[in-house]
Amino acid sequence: MDIADDARCFVCGPENSRGLQAKFEMDPERLRSHCQISLPGDFQGWQDVVHGGMLATLLDEASIYACRTIAPRCVTAELSVRFKKPVPVDTPLEINAEVVEQKKRVFLVEASIVINGIVHAEASTKVFRL
Repeated sequence: MDIADDARCFVCGPENSRGLQAKFEMDPERLRSHCQISLPGDFQGWQDVVHGGMLATLLDEASIYACRTIAPRCVTAELSVRFKKPVPVDTPLEINAEVVEQKKRVFLVEASIVINGIVHAEASTKVFRL
């Protein structure tokens, strides 16, 4: 199957009016990605708390963007998320990811969601290079 970008990704697609339209910056020298975003109450689980699935989605996307500093086409093979603290809606979030190891066509990535210097969620991701 050929994978193509049509700018409609739910997380970062500028042509998806119902998506998050997150803007990730990539640092090819440090194999990292970074995004600042705030999620409104439309994405809550419990009252005033961002749904954990949305947090996992952001960690997944950050991991892919970190890998895109090396290879243009990648897909997530495995994602393990650890939720440490509730993430309030309408709060500025720092999403960071870094490729920590490369094994042939598999990248190992560490990602985090940080609020005011405190990690609220983190993930370990295996990403497959296409």
